[in-house]
Amino acid sequence: MAFETAFAIDTSSLKYGPGVTTEVGHDMTELGGSRVMVVTDPNLADSEPVTVALDALRKEGIDAVLFDQARVEPTDLSLKKATQFASEGNFDGYVAVGGGSSIDTAKAANLYATYPADLMTYVNRPIGEGRPVPGPLKPLIAVPTTAGTGSETTGVVVFDLLEMRAKTGISHRALRPVMGIVDPNNTRTLPRMVAAATGLDVLTHALESLTALPFSRRPAPKDPKSRPVYQGANPISDIWASRAVEMVSQNLVRAVEDPSDDEARGRMLLAASFAGIGFGNAGCHLPHAMSYPVSGMVRDYVPEGYPRGHPLVPHGMAVVLNAPAAFRWTAPTDPELHLYAAKLMGADPAGAGPEDAGELLAGAIVDLMRRTGIPNGLGAVGYGPDDVDQMVASTLPQHRLTKLLPRPAGPEELKQLFLDSLTCW
Repeated sequence: MAFETAFAIDTSSLKYGPGVTTEVGHDMTELGGSRVMVVTDPNLADSEPVTVALDALRKEGIDAVLFDQARVEPTDLSLKKATQFASEGNFDGYVAVGGGSSIDTAKAANLYATYPADLMTYVNRPIGEGRPVPGPLKPLIAVPTTAGTGSETTGVVVFDLLEMRAKTGISHRALRPVMGIVDPNNTRTLPRMVAAATGLDVLTHALESLTALPFSRRPAPKDPKSRPVYQGANPISDIWASRAVEMVSQNLVRAVEDPSDDEARGRMLLAASFAGIGFGNAGCHLPHAMSYPVSGMVRDYVPEGYPRGHPLVPHGMAVVLNAPAAFRWTAPTDPELHLYAAKLMGADPAGAGPEDAGELLAGAIVDLMRRTGIPNGLGAVGYGPDDVDQMVASTLPQHRLTKLLPRPAGPEELKQLFLDSLTCW
């Protein structure tokens, strides 16, 4: 087998600073947009970030049309609803204002309105057909209001496939927003648990991209067009991921406990973008793969601070609940790297040997979970041993993620990992 010898680093243009949302009209005009679909969720429809964005667009003479029905944790049905709105609207640009859910919804609407197809056409294999995006999309500017997914920098859409009761996704470089407007003013009103869950998503993004299968151990693509978005760990993604781990570890508790701490919130927002550049090119692996059934199989759990309209285990929470067990599992593949990650989080590796690497990193993650009020494992969000077999079955098809594992995990290994994640401490 021939192995990969090249890697690429792609990201959106980023603009950072308090108040830069007021420049979105100027930026969209520069991109040639004159009729724009503004995508957000119902909880943000009347918020300051959305109002500021709409005013800025209209001030530049842009016909800005609000779509406020993006679902928190999108589903195949909610993406189809947004696509229909986009298809009927004849838009030449998109602006997403919100968390990763709104940004991912805008990416999907842009894709399917530009290149109409059955939903499963572009969905990652083996769940969908995995066809590449046929060509360029309309310009999309992302304005994140959570310090979480880093979706403003990535070419990935994640959604719940309802019939499968698990998440899946679409990955292609063309989906990446042209620009991310990273404005700390837009995270001031985040509820405590939303700030915690999204912030821990940043942490796991960074840790997973740092510890993913190295790009040089991945099979070479048959041609450049076939090189995946998630390429494996590489020297450039490592830099972004490492800095993101440090920034989250130093600022998340401050941002959760004191929303008026502008410095901490600003650094968390930057950390989300940094981690997005890292995992958006290197990829994620086990914690994210295991998170998909955790979100998709939820029965009646609704965390404090989230909309009460439907049960959900927020994405960042679903990911981090699996993270301690996952990094204990991956640590033997490169103990030195896992000790380095633990040190980035503030743990003291003095006297620790290779056999301690997984426990040291897992302990640092658990400490941050406890300090930010995250539930104690899958059992605390409604799952038990009887759910594990279905969780394993829903994780196995997530090849986009599991193929980046530095240490393969089959059905029996995944079963034990889920059992180990029922409680984290």
